Amino acid sequence: MAVNLQFNQHLLPIAGARLATLNAGIRYKGRDDLLLLELAEGSSCAAVFTRNAFCAAPVIVSRDNITKDNPRYLLVNAGNANAGTGEPGLAAAKACCVALAQAGACTPEQVLPFSTGVIGQQLPVEKVVAALPNAIANLQEDNWLAAAKAIMTTDTIGKAMSKQIEIGGKLVTITGIAKGAGMIHPNMATMLSYVATDAQVDKALLQSILGEVVEETYNCITIDGDTSTNDSLVLAATGKSGAVISAANRATFQQAVQDVCMYLAQAIVRDGEGATKFISVIVEGAKDRAEARVVGNTVALSPLVKTAMFASDPNWGRILAAVGRSQIEALDVNAVTIWLGETLLIEKGQPAPSYREELGQVEMKRDEINVRIHMGRGTASATTWTCDFSYDYVKINAEYRS
Repeated sequence: MAVNLQFNQHLLPIAGARLATLNAGIRYKGRDDLLLLELAEGSSCAAVFTRNAFCAAPVIVSRDNITKDNPRYLLVNAGNANAGTGEPGLAAAKACCVALAQAGACTPEQVLPFSTGVIGQQLPVEKVVAALPNAIANLQEDNWLAAAKAIMTTDTIGKAMSKQIEIGGKLVTITGIAKGAGMIHPNMATMLSYVATDAQVDKALLQSILGEVVEETYNCITIDGDTSTNDSLVLAATGKSGAVISAANRATFQQAVQDVCMYLAQAIVRDGEGATKFISVIVEGAKDRAEARVVGNTVALSPLVKTAMFASDPNWGRILAAVGRSQIEALDVNAVTIWLGETLLIEKGQPAPSYREELGQVEMKRDEINVRIHMGRGTASATTWTCDFSYDYVKINAEYRS
């Protein structure tokens, strides 16, 4: 069960964005596994994709198509990643684009395909193509809840968020969905996430905003250290509200987009496979942000730290060891201070005289845990969000293809 997370039922439609979901029979029975998102003519799109060298066929196609024209359709299937499938997989992704272009009266380059699921299996193109007419016929603006569910794989709950702000006297709406619970360690993107707004934003500005937002949200989470072959994040702006985003009001709009993405990113961690704890690793006093990120990731990715968290065992030596192996040049351990929640563990490299085992036990029994590390090297900081490793994480992944 997800850690302190409920499916957000209060999603707002985006004028100029219509969605449809249905069961194409790709892998799952009794649930939708195909999402079609239509964008109004003239909408601008920004995107980031995985840096995994074995990136999926749809990533290759989408990364290329988005540079050629303004997308009209996003086509997403769950249950099959179409990754590690070679030239046949690439042909399959392109065939889906061609079929949708014919059915939706656009060019193949205006279609962005996305897939998630099992790696190494060929995509059943015929099932996707057969479902397209019904998908187009059932497009509607108020369908974000169904969309959040249709893209799920091992997720236990849909992840969705809406926010409204006022810019230039006009109401701007932002709605986003995401999926992901395992194989989570984003590198310039996230598992699958789609965010839309009715603001009008130039494509170059939209891409710049997305790049900065990603660094503060999706690239600050990790579940298991595995960067997916299919990571993709799209931010679309339909312009239907009439509010124009410029350098003058960028900060207000960007913060709202970041709020939506932060919620979605943390929701992914809260729904980590088998997760029972939501953990924030807060690194302060680093030389620079990159250093803080390295230390935070090392602690957050440590299997020993994560299993201790699951067991509610205040074995703080594991945290200390992770900080020490973070490959920080000339690290002065006598400058490092570490807290577990409000409990001081290490003070200037030494066990804190005030620490008692029962204090650590109280902190570890919480379902939301803060680990705070002060490096004593500067003023930079960064936070990494992660979860624990439970028995169920192994079980879920051991049985993933069964």
